Amino acid sequence: MPRSQRSPLLLAGLLATAGVAHFAAPRQFDAIVPGVLPGTPRTWTYASGAAELALAAGLALPRTRKAAALATAAFFVGVFPANVKMAADWRHRPARQKAAAFSRLPLQVPLVLWARGVARNAQGRS
Repeated sequence: MPRSQRSPLLLAGLLATAGVAHFAAPRQFDAIVPGVLPGTPRTWTYASGAAELALAAGLALPRTRKAAALATAAFFVGVFPANVKMAADWRHRPARQKAAAFSRLPLQVPLVLWARGVARNAQGRS
């Protein structure tokens, strides 16, 4: 399978894995929900997990791939504040944990670009 055909499926797999994790181990995600959001952290954890699963399904299907990829790029931008909160909360943790939290911040950029690339490659197939 060519790389251009694997890319959306790999991104879908990443999102599906993250989505399942939101339901399997929600406490770790509850902790990074910004406090300024209305409602409970658990509600946001489950909502973001459900969104990730829906985006994964959309990316897996060629007919919905472009729209799902653009929504995925927006989703990655939208969850960035949770990564900022995690980095801030973990700034006094041991070096390995702090490094993991801070490394998530710049990783959002390639994730957004990956999703945009999937959308761009899906244009002729929508």
